[in-house]
Amino acid sequence: MTGIHATGGRLGLVQASALYIAAVLGTGILVLPALAATTAGPASVLSVVAVLLLSIPLAGTFAALASRFPDSGGVATYVRLALGKTAARMAGYWFFFGVCVGTPVVAILGATYLVSIFGGDRWVVVVVAVLILIPPFISNSYGLRVSGAVQLVLTGALVAIVVAVVVLASPAADAQNFTPFLPHGWSGVGAAISLFVWAFAGWEAVTHIAAEFRNPRRTIPLATAIAIVFVGASYLALQVVTIAVLGPDAGSSPVPLLDLVATTAPGIGPAFVATIGVVVALGVLNAYLGAFAKLGASLGRDGDLPRWMSRGSESGGVPRRSLLVVGVLAAGYLSALVLTGLDLTPFILIHTSCMVAVYALGMIAAVRILDRFSVGWWLAVVSVVLVAALLVLAGSNLLVPAFLAIVAIVVTLAKKYSNRKSPSVRNHRSDKFRSDVHPAVPRPR
Repeated sequence: MTGIHATGGRLGLVQASALYIAAVLGTGILVLPALAATTAGPASVLSVVAVLLLSIPLAGTFAALASRFPDSGGVATYVRLALGKTAARMAGYWFFFGVCVGTPVVAILGATYLVSIFGGDRWVVVVVAVLILIPPFISNSYGLRVSGAVQLVLTGALVAIVVAVVVLASPAADAQNFTPFLPHGWSGVGAAISLFVWAFAGWEAVTHIAAEFRNPRRTIPLATAIAIVFVGASYLALQVVTIAVLGPDAGSSPVPLLDLVATTAPGIGPAFVATIGVVVALGVLNAYLGAFAKLGASLGRDGDLPRWMSRGSESGGVPRRSLLVVGVLAAGYLSALVLTGLDLTPFILIHTSCMVAVYALGMIAAVRILDRFSVGWWLAVVSVVLVAALLVLAGSNLLVPAFLAIVAIVVTLAKKYSNRKSPSVRNHRSDKFRSDVHPAVPRPR
């Protein structure tokens, strides 16, 4: 099946790789290596390897989709082509309203890391979180030419930080910390795998800006491969060092990276680790805010959100109106976080359950619209099985995605009722989607 041949983007391989690395590596490096070490002991290294291998089919499927159908709608576009408008609306709402819940969570995590090192009350965490949110909104308001350059700097800093932590902490490594290797049995390894599943999520975020890449058919697969290697190597190196240096005490501190650095460089530890927290949060937010803004504009373009938001959905466009709506959502979610005492757990569960729901529809769409028996198609088939398991793990947390799905169905029924009352009113987006925006995309088999 042929795809969309878009070559007019401005972002090259280096910037695309930086965006992928930031979206996937995320805030997990701040706490996950220590949590996994506590859960599975030295065998947590196996959990990193397992999740890395399991993430390859998912990452490869999104790369195949984004390179063939580069559009700001991302997964919603693929679902629209394969399963129709209502399913696409669901996928769009899940990402725009559900996954977006994680925006203030990332800021709070970065702020908590900073405040826990230098001290401060809870209100200081909120203030710092707001300050962390501001720069990514500003950089994205100038478009990907600016935010992509910013991302390159942030990801470069993140690479340097990971290398520095490993190099600084390695001299304090003790081989005896690797025995016993399986203190909690294989069930501990399974629990650690469930933790790292979320560490390797984020491949769907960059699909919304795929049209901004030069030669997507070449750039996206290469950038995905680079990100897989770097993210996997980073988590594996941090896991090995965490176990070798901290041993059974790995999960005893809210700032485990500080404990790692403090063993060999106590003087620079606090400032260095504070920098890590801020850089990680800024990198994740910069990548995701651009994705949310592009998706919001595409949903406006497709009639799933107010058409006022559609400006900037085209390649090279700057979706400032959609970004403003994302800002309002982030402010509302942050206010809810404050009112609930900064309890991150329910917000993280909403974020992750909506992400799994997006994955589910995205993988089903991939099986339908990718060339049958191609590499991407086979990766999609494997991913459907993997995502089905994630849906089972999500369980009752799928209530929020279910609610948003009902909203999408209600919108569909409202549109049908409106069109029935006014026969002259056509679904403008339905026709324009294939004839103007996607002339090369045939209907799914």
